[in-house]
Amino acid sequence: MKTVLITGGMGFIGSHFVRYVLNKHSDWNVINLDKLTYAGNPNNLKDIDGNERYEFVQGDICDETFVNALAERSQMIVNFAAETHVDRSIEHASDFIQTNIQGTRVLLDASKKFDHELYFHVSTDEVYGSIQEGSFREDFPLVPNSPYASSKAGSDLLALAYATTYQTPIIISRCGNNYGPFQFPEKAIPLFVTNLIEGKKIPLYGDGKNVRDWIYVEDHCYAIDLLIEKGDRGQVYNIGTLDELQNFDLVNRILSEFSYDSAMIERVQDRLGHDFRYSLDTSKINHLGFKPKVPFETGLKNTVKWYKENEWWWQPLKKDKFTLK
Repeated sequence: MKTVLITGGMGFIGSHFVRYVLNKHSDWNVINLDKLTYAGNPNNLKDIDGNERYEFVQGDICDETFVNALAERSQMIVNFAAETHVDRSIEHASDFIQTNIQGTRVLLDASKKFDHELYFHVSTDEVYGSIQEGSFREDFPLVPNSPYASSKAGSDLLALAYATTYQTPIIISRCGNNYGPFQFPEKAIPLFVTNLIEGKKIPLYGDGKNVRDWIYVEDHCYAIDLLIEKGDRGQVYNIGTLDELQNFDLVNRILSEFSYDSAMIERVQDRLGHDFRYSLDTSKINHLGFKPKVPFETGLKNTVKWYKENEWWWQPLKKDKFTLK
Protein backbone atom coordinates (compact mmCIF):
# COMPACT_ATOMS: atom_id res chain seq x y z
CA MET A 1 0.00 0.00 0.00
CA LYS A 2 1.11 3.53 -0.81
CA THR A 3 0.34 6.39 1.56
CA VAL A 4 -0.20 9.88 0.17
CA LEU A 5 -0.22 12.94 2.42
CA ILE A 6 -2.81 15.38 1.04
CA THR A 7 -2.62 18.83 2.61
CA GLY A 8 -5.63 21.13 2.56
CA GLY A 9 -7.87 18.12 2.02
CA MET A 10 -10.87 19.66 3.77
CA GLY A 11 -10.94 22.52 1.29
CA PHE A 12 -12.84 22.63 -1.98
CA ILE A 13 -10.46 21.05 -4.49
CA GLY A 14 -8.54 19.08 -1.87
CA SER A 15 -11.65 17.30 -0.58
CA HIS A 16 -12.64 16.33 -4.10
CA PHE A 17 -9.16 14.92 -4.66
CA VAL A 18 -9.25 12.93 -1.41
CA ARG A 19 -12.50 11.33 -2.55
CA TYR A 20 -11.14 10.82 -6.07
CA VAL A 21 -8.02 9.01 -4.80
CA LEU A 22 -9.98 6.73 -2.47
CA ASN A 23 -12.36 5.81 -5.29
CA LYS A 24 -9.68 5.39 -7.97
CA HIS A 25 -6.74 3.85 -6.12
CA SER A 26 -7.68 0.90 -3.94
CA ASP A 27 -4.00 0.43 -3.03
CA TRP A 28 -3.54 3.98 -1.67
CA ASN A 29 -4.00 5.19 1.88
CA VAL A 30 -4.74 8.89 2.44
CA ILE A 31 -3.64 11.11 5.30
CA ASN A 32 -5.55 14.39 5.12
CA LEU A 33 -3.78 17.27 6.89
CA ASP A 34 -5.86 20.42 7.21
CA LYS A 35 -5.73 23.39 9.57
CA LEU A 36 -9.52 23.86 9.36
CA THR A 37 -9.46 27.57 8.65
CA TYR A 38 -12.71 29.20 7.54
CA ALA A 39 -12.54 27.37 4.17
CA GLY A 40 -11.69 23.94 5.59
CA ASN A 41 -14.95 22.14 6.20
CA PRO A 42 -15.31 18.61 7.65
CA ASN A 43 -18.75 18.46 6.02
CA ASN A 44 -16.96 18.26 2.66
CA LEU A 45 -15.99 14.66 3.42
CA LYS A 46 -18.79 13.39 5.65
CA ASP A 47 -19.47 10.63 3.16
CA ILE A 48 -16.09 8.96 3.72
CA ASP A 49 -16.21 8.84 7.51
CA GLY A 50 -15.13 5.39 8.62
CA ASN A 51 -13.14 4.56 5.49
CA GLU A 52 -10.28 2.39 6.75
CA ARG A 53 -7.87 3.82 4.17
CA TYR A 54 -8.50 7.42 5.27
CA GLU A 55 -7.14 9.40 8.20
CA PHE A 56 -7.81 13.05 9.00
CA VAL A 57 -5.33 15.06 11.08
CA GLN A 58 -5.87 18.68 12.05
CA GLY A 59 -2.71 20.74 11.90
CA ASP A 60 -0.70 23.50 10.25
CA ILE A 61 1.67 22.91 7.32
CA CYS A 62 3.97 25.53 8.87
CA ASP A 63 4.56 23.29 11.91
CA GLU A 64 7.74 21.39 10.97
CA THR A 65 7.63 18.81 13.76
CA PHE A 66 4.01 18.00 13.03
CA VAL A 67 4.53 17.80 9.26
CA ASN A 68 7.63 15.60 9.61
CA ALA A 69 5.74 13.09 11.72
CA LEU A 70 3.17 12.66 8.95
CA ALA A 71 5.66 12.83 6.07
CA GLU A 72 7.65 9.98 7.62
CA ARG A 73 4.58 7.77 7.23
CA SER A 74 3.98 8.66 3.55
CA GLN A 75 5.64 8.34 0.18
CA MET A 76 4.12 11.33 -1.57
CA ILE A 77 2.76 14.82 -0.76
CA VAL A 78 0.04 16.54 -2.77
CA ASN A 79 -0.20 20.11 -1.53
CA PHE A 80 -3.54 21.89 -1.83
CA ALA A 81 -3.09 23.82 1.42
CA ALA A 82 -3.16 27.55 0.67
CA GLU A 83 -4.83 30.82 1.37
CA THR A 84 -6.56 31.51 -1.94
CA HIS A 85 -9.01 34.39 -1.97
CA VAL A 86 -7.65 37.47 -3.78
CA ASP A 87 -9.81 39.98 -1.91
CA ARG A 88 -8.65 38.62 1.45
CA SER A 89 -5.02 38.83 0.31
CA ILE A 90 -5.47 42.50 -0.61
CA GLU A 91 -6.57 43.28 2.94
CA HIS A 92 -4.24 40.90 4.84
CA ALA A 93 -1.26 39.64 2.87
CA SER A 94 0.66 38.20 5.84
CA ASP A 95 -1.41 34.99 6.12
CA PHE A 96 -0.80 34.31 2.44
CA ILE A 97 2.96 34.74 2.75
CA GLN A 98 3.09 32.51 5.82
CA THR A 99 0.96 29.62 4.54
CA ASN A 100 1.70 29.70 0.83
CA ILE A 101 5.47 30.27 0.99
CA GLN A 102 6.67 29.20 4.43
CA GLY A 103 4.27 26.25 4.49
CA THR A 104 5.54 25.13 1.10
CA ARG A 105 9.13 25.30 2.37
CA VAL A 106 8.23 23.08 5.33
CA LEU A 107 6.58 20.51 3.05
CA LEU A 108 9.48 20.53 0.59
CA ASP A 109 11.97 19.98 3.41
CA ALA A 110 9.90 17.08 4.71
CA SER A 111 9.62 15.53 1.27
CA LYS A 112 13.37 15.84 0.82
CA LYS A 113 14.15 14.49 4.29
CA PHE A 114 12.08 11.34 3.84
CA ASP A 115 13.05 10.77 0.21
CA HIS A 116 9.51 10.94 -1.16
CA GLU A 117 8.78 9.71 -4.65
CA LEU A 118 6.94 12.97 -5.42
CA TYR A 119 6.04 16.39 -4.06
CA PHE A 120 3.08 17.63 -6.12
CA HIS A 121 2.45 21.37 -5.87
CA VAL A 122 -1.01 22.64 -6.81
CA SER A 123 -0.70 26.20 -8.11
CA THR A 124 -2.78 28.64 -10.15
CA ASP A 125 -2.89 30.41 -13.51
CA GLU A 126 -2.86 33.71 -11.61
CA VAL A 127 0.92 33.51 -11.19
CA TYR A 128 1.29 34.52 -14.85
CA GLY A 129 -0.61 37.78 -14.47
CA SER A 130 -2.92 38.99 -17.22
CA ILE A 131 -2.70 38.39 -20.97
CA GLN A 132 -4.56 40.35 -23.66
CA GLU A 133 -4.12 37.88 -26.52
CA GLY A 134 -2.89 34.31 -26.88
CA SER A 135 -2.33 31.92 -24.00
CA PHE A 136 0.29 31.40 -21.30
CA ARG A 137 2.78 28.58 -21.79
CA GLU A 138 4.56 27.03 -18.85
CA ASP A 139 7.81 28.77 -19.77
CA PHE A 140 6.28 32.27 -19.68
CA PRO A 141 7.60 34.65 -17.00
CA LEU A 142 5.63 34.98 -13.79
CA VAL A 143 4.08 38.44 -13.35
CA PRO A 144 1.64 38.13 -10.44
CA ASN A 145 -0.55 41.13 -9.69
CA SER A 146 -2.09 40.37 -6.28
CA PRO A 147 -0.59 39.36 -2.94
CA TYR A 148 -2.26 35.98 -3.36
CA ALA A 149 -0.80 35.38 -6.82
CA SER A 150 2.60 36.63 -5.66
CA SER A 151 2.64 34.18 -2.75
CA LYS A 152 1.76 31.31 -5.09
CA ALA A 153 4.44 32.39 -7.58
CA GLY A 154 6.95 32.42 -4.74
CA SER A 155 6.01 28.90 -3.72
CA ASP A 156 6.27 27.71 -7.34
CA LEU A 157 9.77 29.11 -7.62
CA LEU A 158 10.75 27.54 -4.32
CA ALA A 159 9.60 24.12 -5.50
CA LEU A 160 11.54 24.52 -8.75
CA ALA A 161 14.62 25.55 -6.75
CA TYR A 162 14.39 22.37 -4.66
CA ALA A 163 14.18 20.34 -7.86
CA THR A 164 17.36 21.97 -9.16
CA THR A 165 19.34 22.21 -5.93
CA TYR A 166 18.37 18.98 -4.18
CA GLN A 167 16.92 16.94 -7.08
CA THR A 168 13.65 16.77 -5.16
CA PRO A 169 11.10 15.07 -7.44
CA ILE A 170 8.44 17.75 -7.88
CA ILE A 171 5.60 18.54 -10.26
CA ILE A 172 3.77 21.87 -10.37
CA SER A 173 0.30 22.26 -11.87
CA ARG A 174 -1.22 25.62 -12.73
CA CYS A 175 -4.96 25.45 -13.19
CA GLY A 176 -7.72 27.79 -14.33
CA ASN A 177 -10.81 28.68 -12.29
CA ASN A 178 -12.39 25.65 -10.61
CA TYR A 179 -16.09 25.29 -9.88
CA GLY A 180 -18.42 22.59 -8.59
CA PRO A 181 -20.03 21.29 -5.37
CA PHE A 182 -18.56 22.15 -1.96
CA GLN A 183 -16.91 25.41 -3.10
CA PHE A 184 -16.88 28.06 -0.39
CA PRO A 185 -19.49 30.72 -1.24
CA GLU A 186 -17.07 33.64 -1.35
CA LYS A 187 -15.98 32.40 -4.80
CA ALA A 188 -17.74 33.69 -7.90
CA ILE A 189 -20.01 30.85 -9.04
CA PRO A 190 -21.22 29.65 -5.61
CA LEU A 191 -21.65 33.26 -4.48
CA PHE A 192 -23.75 34.09 -7.53
CA VAL A 193 -25.80 30.89 -7.30
CA THR A 194 -26.49 31.09 -3.56
CA ASN A 195 -27.38 34.77 -3.80
CA LEU A 196 -30.03 33.96 -6.40
CA ILE A 197 -31.36 31.10 -4.28
CA GLU A 198 -31.76 33.67 -1.46
CA GLY A 199 -33.40 36.18 -3.80
CA LYS A 200 -30.37 38.50 -3.71
CA LYS A 201 -28.64 40.16 -6.64
CA ILE A 202 -25.38 39.03 -8.23
CA PRO A 203 -22.44 41.40 -7.53
CA LEU A 204 -20.47 42.00 -10.74
CA TYR A 205 -17.08 43.69 -10.68
CA GLY A 206 -16.58 46.66 -13.00
CA ASP A 207 -17.80 46.27 -16.58
CA GLY A 208 -17.89 42.48 -16.39
CA LYS A 209 -15.54 42.03 -19.34
CA ASN A 210 -12.79 40.20 -17.43
CA VAL A 211 -12.15 36.74 -18.91
CA ARG A 212 -11.60 33.48 -17.05
CA ASP A 213 -11.03 29.83 -18.06
CA TRP A 214 -13.39 27.49 -16.17
CA ILE A 215 -12.80 23.84 -15.25
CA TYR A 216 -15.08 21.47 -13.37
CA VAL A 217 -13.35 20.31 -10.20
CA GLU A 218 -13.56 16.61 -11.08
CA ASP A 219 -11.64 17.29 -14.30
CA HIS A 220 -8.94 19.03 -12.25
CA CYS A 221 -8.64 15.96 -10.00
CA TYR A 222 -8.38 13.72 -13.06
CA ALA A 223 -5.62 15.95 -14.45
CA ILE A 224 -3.60 15.82 -11.22
CA ASP A 225 -3.90 12.04 -11.08
CA LEU A 226 -2.73 11.83 -14.70
CA LEU A 227 0.29 14.00 -13.93
CA ILE A 228 1.22 11.90 -10.90
CA GLU A 229 1.26 8.87 -13.16
CA LYS A 230 2.73 10.29 -16.37
CA GLY A 231 4.15 13.75 -15.69
CA ASP A 232 7.88 14.42 -15.85
CA ARG A 233 9.44 15.30 -12.51
CA GLY A 234 10.80 18.84 -12.24
CA GLN A 235 8.19 20.15 -14.70
CA VAL A 236 5.28 22.60 -14.70
CA TYR A 237 1.96 21.75 -16.37
CA ASN A 238 -0.96 24.03 -17.19
CA ILE A 239 -4.44 22.59 -16.64
CA GLY A 240 -7.40 24.15 -18.40
CA THR A 241 -10.32 23.63 -20.73
CA LEU A 242 -10.39 26.67 -23.05
CA ASP A 243 -13.90 27.33 -21.66
CA GLU A 244 -13.15 31.06 -21.55
CA LEU A 245 -15.97 33.39 -20.59
CA GLN A 246 -16.31 37.06 -19.84
CA ASN A 247 -17.68 37.48 -16.33
CA PHE A 248 -20.76 39.16 -17.79
CA ASP A 249 -21.46 36.07 -19.93
CA LEU A 250 -20.93 33.82 -16.91
CA VAL A 251 -23.46 35.83 -14.92
CA ASN A 252 -26.01 35.62 -17.73
CA ARG A 253 -25.63 31.85 -17.97
CA ILE A 254 -26.26 31.54 -14.24
CA LEU A 255 -29.23 33.90 -14.46
CA SER A 256 -30.72 31.72 -17.21
CA GLU A 257 -30.58 28.70 -14.89
CA PHE A 258 -32.98 30.61 -12.62
CA SER A 259 -35.04 32.24 -15.40
CA TYR A 260 -33.89 35.68 -14.19
CA ASP A 261 -32.82 38.65 -16.28
CA SER A 262 -30.20 41.39 -15.88
CA ALA A 263 -32.29 43.15 -13.24
CA MET A 264 -30.67 40.72 -10.77
CA ILE A 265 -27.18 42.11 -11.48
CA GLU A 266 -25.64 44.65 -9.10
CA ARG A 267 -22.59 46.49 -10.41
CA VAL A 268 -19.90 46.88 -7.75
CA GLN A 269 -16.56 48.71 -7.64
CA ASP A 270 -13.86 46.80 -9.46
CA ARG A 271 -11.24 44.82 -7.53
CA LEU A 272 -7.87 46.50 -7.01
CA GLY A 273 -5.33 45.26 -9.57
CA HIS A 274 -7.99 43.12 -11.22
CA ASP A 275 -6.39 40.90 -13.90
CA PHE A 276 -8.24 41.27 -17.19
CA ARG A 277 -7.77 37.84 -18.77
CA TYR A 278 -6.31 34.44 -17.95
CA SER A 279 -5.73 31.92 -20.72
CA LEU A 280 -3.65 28.75 -20.61
CA ASP A 281 -1.88 26.82 -23.33
CA THR A 282 -2.58 23.22 -22.26
CA SER A 283 -0.79 21.39 -25.09
CA LYS A 284 1.81 20.00 -22.67
CA ILE A 285 -0.70 18.06 -20.55
CA ASN A 286 -2.85 17.30 -23.59
CA HIS A 287 0.10 15.38 -25.03
CA LEU A 288 -0.12 13.11 -21.98
CA GLY A 289 -3.72 12.30 -22.85
CA PHE A 290 -5.66 14.88 -20.84
CA LYS A 291 -9.05 15.83 -22.22
CA PRO A 292 -11.71 17.46 -20.02
CA LYS A 293 -14.74 15.25 -19.54
CA VAL A 294 -17.32 17.76 -18.27
CA PRO A 295 -18.54 20.52 -20.65
CA PHE A 296 -19.17 23.84 -18.95
CA GLU A 297 -22.92 23.72 -19.59
CA THR A 298 -23.17 20.33 -17.88
CA GLY A 299 -20.90 21.30 -15.01
CA LEU A 300 -22.81 24.52 -14.35
CA LYS A 301 -26.17 22.71 -14.26
CA ASN A 302 -24.73 20.12 -11.87
CA THR A 303 -23.34 22.88 -9.65
CA VAL A 304 -26.56 24.91 -9.53
CA LYS A 305 -28.54 21.77 -8.73
CA TRP A 306 -26.16 20.84 -5.92
CA TYR A 307 -26.39 24.24 -4.23
CA LYS A 308 -30.17 24.21 -4.52
CA GLU A 309 -30.30 20.81 -2.83
CA ASN A 310 -27.69 21.47 -0.14
CA GLU A 311 -28.57 24.72 1.63
CA TRP A 312 -27.65 22.99 4.90
CA TRP A 313 -24.03 23.05 3.73
CA TRP A 314 -23.65 26.64 2.52
CA GLN A 315 -26.12 28.67 4.57
CA PRO A 316 -23.94 28.71 7.73
CA LEU A 317 -20.93 29.85 5.67
CA LYS A 318 -22.44 33.08 4.37
CA LYS A 319 -21.60 35.17 7.38
CA ASP A 320 -18.81 37.64 6.59
CA LYS A 321 -18.22 40.58 4.28
CA PHE A 322 -16.66 38.43 1.60
CA THR A 323 -19.84 36.38 1.17
CA LEU A 324 -22.63 38.75 2.24
CA LYS A 325 -23.06 40.65 -1.01
